[in-house]
Amino acid sequence: MLNVRRQAAQEVADRLIAAENAIDLALQRTAELAGYMPQARHKANLAAEVGQEALERAIGTISVLVQARREIVATHKELAVTQGRVGLAAFAMGGGMDKSAAVAYTDAAARAVRIAA
Repeated sequence: MLNVRRQAAQEVADRLIAAENAIDLALQRTAELAGYMPQARHKANLAAEVGQEALERAIGTISVLVQARREIVATHKELAVTQGRVGLAAFAMGGGMDKSAAVAYTDAAARAVRIAA
């Protein structure tokens, strides 16, 4: 019974980490896009108004992705609580990453979006 629970928990953890990574990648790619758009406008010698709405949409997308990231982090925390409730608190399930560095990264990304908005 314990092995079945451990296996199920590991499969959930694998999918959770994949979802976290996908959100981070989408956030990274969208930030790269938003950061390049003014440069591309300048390179093409276009007026500042050109592409303004698209830039605003890209920044809005970043904001939504940061919110999605916040929700997946909350999901991670809730699953950790559930892990303890089903008797698996002693087992490590996840990416083995330093959580303090991840928190600092999340805080920095949220500040950058607030500044950009």
